[in-house]
Amino acid sequence: MKSHANEDDIEAVVRKVEQLDYHAHIIRGIERTVVACVGEERGESHQLQHLESLSGVERVMPVVRAFKLASREVRPEGSRIDVGGVTIGGKQITVMAGPCAIESAEQIENAAVAVKRAGAHMLRGGAFKPRTSPYAFQGMENAGLELLEQAGRRHKLPVVTEIMDPHDIDEVIEHADMLQVGARNAQNFSLLRRLGKTKKPILLKRGMSTRIEEFLMAAEYILSEGNPNVVLCERGIRTFETATRNTLDLNAVPLMKEWTHLPVVVDPSHGTGIWSLVTPMALAAVAAGADGLLIEVHPNPSAALSDGPQQLKPSRFADLMAILKPVAEAVGRTL
Repeated sequence: MKSHANEDDIEAVVRKVEQLDYHAHIIRGIERTVVACVGEERGESHQLQHLESLSGVERVMPVVRAFKLASREVRPEGSRIDVGGVTIGGKQITVMAGPCAIESAEQIENAAVAVKRAGAHMLRGGAFKPRTSPYAFQGMENAGLELLEQAGRRHKLPVVTEIMDPHDIDEVIEHADMLQVGARNAQNFSLLRRLGKTKKPILLKRGMSTRIEEFLMAAEYILSEGNPNVVLCERGIRTFETATRNTLDLNAVPLMKEWTHLPVVVDPSHGTGIWSLVTPMALAAVAAGADGLLIEVHPNPSAALSDGPQQLKPSRFADLMAILKPVAEAVGRTL
C-alpha cells in the first residue's frame, strides 16, 4: 500500500482479495502496510495484478518463495516481536537465560537472580521436557510452570518455556510470555497450526535434520493461521560429526536474515553441548547477525537433572555478558 493509504483503502483491497479466493493477511510495517495474498497456486493469481488500480495501492509484487508470509519481501525492514515488554529483532541483542529444566523453587529462584544480575532480558526454563529416554527426568510440568512464572515476576523477567502437546497450550499460555517449540516438534504441523491461532509469541527451534527452507515453511504454518509473533532459533543440526552434541549452523543466521523478516536467535548451548564452547559460539552468533541468544545457566550444573555438561555456572554467564557487549557494539548492536 502507499504510505498515505487509509483504513478504507486497505479494507477495499482485502475485500477484493477475498473475492478472488485468497486469504488476506495485513502486515503493518513502520512506514507502510502490506496486504499479503495467500492461496493455492491454481488461484486467480493473474487477476491480483489488477489490484494496482485500487485507491491506495502502490504496487502488486509476486512473492516467488514457498514461504510467502515469512519472506523478507513482505516486510523488508524486518519484524520486531514484543515479549512482555522486551523487543526481539530491534537494535538490542536479546538474551534469554536460565536452566534447561526447572527442578525446584530454590533452583529457579537462584538462576533468575543470577541471570538478572548479569543483564539477561528474559528467563528460560523447561517445565515439560522432551527426553530421548523415557526414563530420564521429564520436568516438573504444571508445578514447574508456576515456579517459572513466579520467579519471572519477582525479577521482572518475561519467561519462555517449551510447549509439547496441543492440549497443554491453554495452561502454558497462562504462565508463560513466550512458548517455545522444540527441535523435535519443528514439523509437528498440528501443534504449529494450533499455536498460529493464538497471538502468543512463539520461539520456533530448527529441527535436528531440518533444511532452512523446511524450517521457514514450519514458521509459515504459524503465520498462516494469523499469529505474526514468531522468532526463529538456530540450535544446531545433526551431521556426521560426533565431537559435539550438534553442529551449530551459523551459516543459517545471515542466510535467514536475507530470506525472512522474522527475528533469528541462536542457542549455542544445545548447538554444542559443551559449556566451554558456549561463550565463543555465542560471540560468533552475534557477529554473524543474530538478534538474540538462548543460553542455559544453572546454579550448579554438576547436579543438574538434565543437560548439565552444556549449562554455564552463573559466574561464567556473567563473564559471557561482559565480553558480549563490545562484540555487539562492533556490529552496530547494543546489549
